[in-house]
Amino acid sequence: MNYPSNHSHQKLPQRISDSASADKSVRTTLTIALISLSLILALGLSLTLGSVSLSPSELWQALWHEGEKTNQIIVWELRFPRVLAALTVGSALGTSGALLQGMLRNPLATPFLLGISAGAGLVVICLITLNVFLYLIPLASWLGAILTTLLVYFLARTGNGIGVERLILGGVAVSSLFGAIQTTLLLLSEDGRIQQALNWLVGSLNGRGWSELTISAPYILVSLVIACLLSKSLNVLNLGDELAVGLGIPLGRSRLLIGGTATLLAASAVSIAGLIGFVGLLVPHAIRFLLDSNDYRLLIPLSAVGGGLVLSIADLLSRLGTVELPVGAVTALLGSPLFVWLLYRRSV
Repeated sequence: MNYPSNHSHQKLPQRISDSASADKSVRTTLTIALISLSLILALGLSLTLGSVSLSPSELWQALWHEGEKTNQIIVWELRFPRVLAALTVGSALGTSGALLQGMLRNPLATPFLLGISAGAGLVVICLITLNVFLYLIPLASWLGAILTTLLVYFLARTGNGIGVERLILGGVAVSSLFGAIQTTLLLLSEDGRIQQALNWLVGSLNGRGWSELTISAPYILVSLVIACLLSKSLNVLNLGDELAVGLGIPLGRSRLLIGGTATLLAASAVSIAGLIGFVGLLVPHAIRFLLDSNDYRLLIPLSAVGGGLVLSIADLLSRLGTVELPVGAVTALLGSPLFVWLLYRRSV
């Protein structure tokens, strides 16, 4: 009787490993293809659909500055900058959420959790209710988010660097405090200013043009590149603090750099579109589900692309009706049930 040799037994685990690696590679390729095709389709629909619908030929002519002048104005002055704003803001929010979730090892971490959005909102509410320096709202919201994050990091300092638990608790405390101040200011404001403030707090891309992109897009692009470079450090940090220190990763410096990059992304996104929720929370979870992996070398760039896709679709849906909805309301309406479904699928 012939028995399998020890050499055959040694090859079996290797074959299983190779098969798993091949399956993972195929899944990654399919995920990238799905997101890329969906993004191209969403961009095409966003440029053609609206109060004035354009045919593919009319869109093509307008993109090359040919055909009717009205169509060129619609594409280049109204829809194209708005589509780019949706891509830019969505990419920033998706990447910021992925960075914070990896740094804090908390699946619920978002720019809202660390008080980034609350700080930006408070500054804007102050300017609107006082009716002063309204033209500085984008810059003021950016500065408010940065200063709030510095405050939260100051509260999170420990003898050994930055404490994760203190960072989360500090962010929750600051968000609650700033939220209460915002509510008080709104209650003391005039009705017209309340409506203006609420439109900004919910988040909107209506009227966003080249000027907003020129101010904030360079910061977002640089931060996205830095975020991709930080992916290896995030993978090590997710192995645990002790192992990360053993591998030579400085915890305090790494968390400061990752948190600073996430803050710059979120603050720049807020300065363009206001406070838009659920993108930073939902997109990284969706990418993890599609990849079946927590490798931040893939998660970071795909969260950027996925965030742009999600916000582009939400913005398209927000302006298809007779009354345009704030894009932040659409992301919340669509994101809540989708997030519950993702949680259900991961628990099965």
